[in-house]
Amino acid sequence: MMATIKPYDTAAGKRYRVRYRKPDGAQTDKRGFKTKKEAELFLASTTISKATGDYVDPQAGKITIGQLGPTWLAGKKSVVKVSQYASLESSWRTHVQPEWADRAVASIKKSEVQTWIADLRGRRSATVVLRAHGILAGILDSAMHDGRISKNQARAVQLPRKGRAGKTYLTHDQLQRLAAASKYPTLMLVLGYTGLRWGEVSALRVKHVNQVRRRFSIEENAVLVGSVIHPGTPKTHEHRTVPYPRVLARRIRELCEGRDPNELLFGDGTHYMRLPHPSHSWLNEAARKAREQREREVAAAKAAGRKLVLTPVPTVSVHELRHTAASLAVSSGANPKAVQRMLGHASAAMTLDTYADLFEDDLDGVADRLSAAAEKAGLAA
Repeated sequence: MMATIKPYDTAAGKRYRVRYRKPDGAQTDKRGFKTKKEAELFLASTTISKATGDYVDPQAGKITIGQLGPTWLAGKKSVVKVSQYASLESSWRTHVQPEWADRAVASIKKSEVQTWIADLRGRRSATVVLRAHGILAGILDSAMHDGRISKNQARAVQLPRKGRAGKTYLTHDQLQRLAAASKYPTLMLVLGYTGLRWGEVSALRVKHVNQVRRRFSIEENAVLVGSVIHPGTPKTHEHRTVPYPRVLARRIRELCEGRDPNELLFGDGTHYMRLPHPSHSWLNEAARKAREQREREVAAAKAAGRKLVLTPVPTVSVHELRHTAASLAVSSGANPKAVQRMLGHASAAMTLDTYADLFEDDLDGVADRLSAAAEKAGLAA
């Protein structure tokens, strides 16, 4: 049977119906065209899409986001880390499902997605918005790949950008005074000199320490999800070795002496240490004690007729100690590739993007070396 276009009467006036066959030979029709021209354009585009293999069955697009969401999430569970999956599942329940669960995938418009993003951004951070959008867009990607829709309307929208938070970098002196005031001085120094993530340092075992080469072998990662700590692989799924400075050699040796190779290096050796809560932690307590000690030393120097300059120790998070490690490594002459390997970044480009401010002095060095070479070649200043 050839495709046909026929008029029919409705209470609103004449309308046109297109009857055609789908690629599988089944007959179907599309109704409601106000003019014959509209019907002819639809038939022409349908004929072309069938010929090119781009045909999308309108019935297939009636499946809802709520029907596809759980399947999409289940697919993610086996390929992302436990902590990342928990974030995705929470975002689905909180932001995506309430808004989109009842919507057919073919009915979603770009303008609707853009309005949703703008509304969500007015209430939540860019990180939350980007995660929620990624879920909706991912579900629609799956629908498109399955031939349910021809275009993913969520991929054509404008998204907020994450702001660059200011970084706190401690000096050697500040780090050492912070450690001296800490409940866990060796742990504080390891965090500040190696840049290990909390999950990595809390999962370090005695067997992961190479005292001859002064290296930590990063093979495990312990992540807190809800109230349960889940051990797994490092963030990038790749093992790496991280050097620790000679000034920590004695401390690390004392931590390892007489202990079973499988014992955890920090804590009680059996249970993973938990990340200190930002609002009340031994990190904050250490910074407070370090500031009090500074005030006592400055006052004592003043009483003795001497002037003592000591920079106050700011309150820092575990992640800011990671920034400190990067800063101290760069100031010691480490190049971006070495810093990347130490921190476990996916690429040196990521390291440069994250710590571009630390390498600004390198530009002066490049200019100075170029000037010296040019002058040596005879170019006058």
